[in-house]
Amino acid sequence: LFKTLFATVFNKNISLPLSRMPYDQAFNLYGSDKPDLRFALPICTITDMFKETEVSFLKSIVSGGGVIGALHVENHTFTRSELENWIAQSQKNGAKGLLWVRFNKQGLPESPVAKFLSPLFFEQIQEIVPTVTYGSTFFIMAGEYKDTWTQLGRLRLQIADALRLIPKNSMHISWITDFPLLEYNADSKRWDSVHHPFTSPQDGWESQQPGDMKARAYDIIINGVEIGGGSIRIHDSAIQQKVFDFLGLTREQTQEKFGFLLEAQELGFPPHGGIALGIDRLIMIMLGCSSIREVIAFPKTQTGMDPMMVSPTLVEGGQLQEYGIAIKLESKSSK
Repeated sequence: LFKTLFATVFNKNISLPLSRMPYDQAFNLYGSDKPDLRFALPICTITDMFKETEVSFLKSIVSGGGVIGALHVENHTFTRSELENWIAQSQKNGAKGLLWVRFNKQGLPESPVAKFLSPLFFEQIQEIVPTVTYGSTFFIMAGEYKDTWTQLGRLRLQIADALRLIPKNSMHISWITDFPLLEYNADSKRWDSVHHPFTSPQDGWESQQPGDMKARAYDIIINGVEIGGGSIRIHDSAIQQKVFDFLGLTREQTQEKFGFLLEAQELGFPPHGGIALGIDRLIMIMLGCSSIREVIAFPKTQTGMDPMMVSPTLVEGGQLQEYGIAIKLESKSSK
């Protein structure tokens, strides 16, 4: 389908099969499950370099089980004001902070924490990032893995855009595979489904820890935009019940919410799966638009208002109760 589309519209040949990248690799290198692979700028893991550091806040993060990652930018000399702007931008993104280290012509580090860095810092980081040169700049973040890498992933895209590292006329299509089956919800203190509870787990999942289980799920990505996603569904009621057990759902809850599905599985649910494509997102990319609103006939405003339909409008309480999405409140006098 994609090969035909791009040959017809762009006269471009898409070689098959499309490249594939496991979720763990995508997130570790690019801080995203939909990485833009038109340019490099991967995230470097430099945690080990700071295990014995004198920079107290970094040492406390590492000793507490946190990680340290960095973006290595070469062939660009940042001014002091540019570096300050990137700190402000990362904080605007939601990061707790951003540390920068750059190397002068003598190979010595320049940084707000330069006095705490080893004289051999250049040689040490060169072992992790062989392409480091004099003039290279590292943007460093530290903290819990998922949050820190997500912030580095956002910063990666912004730096690449600002430095014009993204080839605008190129297309990179790839599959992201092997998504986690479950993710831990710290607020509810339980495991939740990454996609939905009907996603089939990969073979061997029953002998693995919940955080190591992988799903038979996949996304297709073009230029850092998820164009479609899908999965192979569970068709065995016994496996389905085990997944519900991992999610902390009781037998009564599963029967109440999904009893019809479990019954259908027992009566001969066929193995099945598929993918849903976002046609509007695909058109947005094919036309080179920067916003999906540009390819929607009647887009909503930034506040979610539909100017054509003058929607949303107020709905009477009786109508909400009719549709089962409102609770009739008792009056104070009846309590």
